[in-house]
Amino acid sequence: MTTRESFLQRVRQAVVEGNRIVGEASLPDRGRIGYQGAGPDPVESFCRACRTAGGVPLVVDDGAAAWQHIQQVLDERRAQRIAVGAGGLVAALGLTALLRQRGCEVTPMDQAPGSDFRDRMFAADVGISNVAYLVAETGSIIMATAPSEPRSLTLLPPVHIALARRSQILADLFDLFEIFARKIAFHQEAPPSCLTIITGPSKTGDIELKLVTGVHGPGEVYVVICPDGIAAAATAPTAKR
Repeated sequence: MTTRESFLQRVRQAVVEGNRIVGEASLPDRGRIGYQGAGPDPVESFCRACRTAGGVPLVVDDGAAAWQHIQQVLDERRAQRIAVGAGGLVAALGLTALLRQRGCEVTPMDQAPGSDFRDRMFAADVGISNVAYLVAETGSIIMATAPSEPRSLTLLPPVHIALARRSQILADLFDLFEIFARKIAFHQEAPPSCLTIITGPSKTGDIELKLVTGVHGPGEVYVVICPDGIAAAATAPTAKR
């Protein structure tokens, strides 16, 4: 066996082993079909694909359940320093106030950044963000960079909690690019400076072709899927000491 053949064999083996780590079967061969869609239930399809990619989807019925799941993640990680986005579900759930009442050190994105903003983002235990969309077929989170949702919010903290409404779930990446192309073509809004597609925790196979999680970004990704008419959590927690 030549050096080239030996190298390609190691690549093939690493791919097989990496797929086994995920724990579920890979998608069927597309052949000439580029669009697969999300099936009859986009929420179920997203959750299945998200788990396959290593993420943790959490479907809730109201604001209280969403806050309960968020607290559980914080408790399990003993998280105290939280970076949090602005607007959207973050505002609807009143998360900034709830987190502060809990006793957390909160860095909200809707406040003017101080001189220590960069250090606070690197030191954050958890980042909580809104999303632009979710993609059911691939279990992906779509982030459109904005002052209230900077890339650092989903890139620097080791744990990322994304909040989405059910109506934000798209069937396929084809739908995503069609939406942005239409908005730009009709001058409905300027394109974001960066459109990020996050599929599960950060992974890399650069080192010895071994799949490693959490090197270039969060090692844990949670997606809280809320109903469209969600209201804020009614009960504030007791501050942790």
